[in-house]
Amino acid sequence: MIAQMVRELAMAARPAARTLAVASSEVKDRALGAMADVLWSNRAAILSANARDLAEAKAERHPTAFLDRLALDDSRVEKMVAGVRQVAHLPDPVGEITGMWRRPNGLLIGRMRVPLGVIGVIYEARPGVTADAAALCLKSGNAVILKGGREAIRSNRVIGGLLAEAAVAAGLPKGCVGFIDSVDREAVAHLLTLSGFVDLIIPRGGEELIRTVQQTSAIPVLAHEKGLCHIYVDDGADLAMAEEIAFNAKVERPGVCNAMESLLVHERVASEFLPTTIRRLRESGVEVRGCPRTRALAPGITAATEADWDTEYLDLILSVKVVGSFEEAVGHIAEHGSGLAEAIVTADHARAMRFLREVDAGAVFVNASTRFTDGGEFGMGAEMGISTQKLHARGPVGLTELTCQKFIVLGEGQIRDSRK
Repeated sequence: MIAQMVRELAMAARPAARTLAVASSEVKDRALGAMADVLWSNRAAILSANARDLAEAKAERHPTAFLDRLALDDSRVEKMVAGVRQVAHLPDPVGEITGMWRRPNGLLIGRMRVPLGVIGVIYEARPGVTADAAALCLKSGNAVILKGGREAIRSNRVIGGLLAEAAVAAGLPKGCVGFIDSVDREAVAHLLTLSGFVDLIIPRGGEELIRTVQQTSAIPVLAHEKGLCHIYVDDGADLAMAEEIAFNAKVERPGVCNAMESLLVHERVASEFLPTTIRRLRESGVEVRGCPRTRALAPGITAATEADWDTEYLDLILSVKVVGSFEEAVGHIAEHGSGLAEAIVTADHARAMRFLREVDAGAVFVNASTRFTDGGEFGMGAEMGISTQKLHARGPVGLTELTCQKFIVLGEGQIRDSRK
């Protein structure tokens, strides 16, 4: 029964994707506007469903960070709606032609940006992803099949239903937004087998979900893996700036992937920087775990273990290490970072440029918080997630990353002569 439901959604999405691929920007933008309107006018129903999801999650004693990702309020619904509208106002990447060149035989060759086709999005406790994914997929000419987590099923059911109805009423093809209305894991397992219907799978969630999808999918996977982000405070950095950046990156919203999990501090500024910064963090509820040199400067904090350097806390917990050099900091990041986002606070331009070149991550910052690693903050509208892999997209995944390129060749009757 579940397998049949998922297959029918995919069978409907396939022809919808072909129609979407040639839909005009005006039609797509009009549909996105209608989708935003219907979300806002039905916010009471969305919040009511979310309240039931949240109550059940609290009863099951999910951690605070999980509850924060699950919860919606008027402000978050407004942000969800604004994200859909922003996507509507972004340039349409479909049909963009780049890199034209002429061959000696007169052929004019270039590349045209085209949709991927049908995208399956599997995610956990973020009901806002339902709207973000639908908006980005439709604007980029792709059909989408949404599979949210059990904990947000009521919220996603309302949001997904509203979006699908509004899109079709505004002129987009039936099947362009499919929602798998099931909490059974069999639904995901079957979706991952539909390589003839689905072109890409994007999982967003915990390590177990990502690993399971990567290991079992018959379809290419674009993974949003964990965010183990570092901020390195360099020798000679503006320490007041560094404190504000570190505090923001850890405390502003600790339960998200772009929050700082480890703070690295050059030994020449550690004695001046760490005592006051750690005091402020602890006063804000952060549990600080430090290396021996950090603990000597801030007595009373917990000793960091080797496991701490590889842990994505998603909570008010921070590991801190004093390093002897820029090179040691970059080496630590290379060994323990997850490739999502890394930052340096420095007044040295040469070191800033080295950090940008040498640190391997989807987003690399100089003198700014890792919390800016976000499609909306980058001016991309909403995002499908933050890819920590290198094929075919990396960093925040927006409209352009949901397309690929095909070669186009313009001729005037040329034929190939195999003798040449």
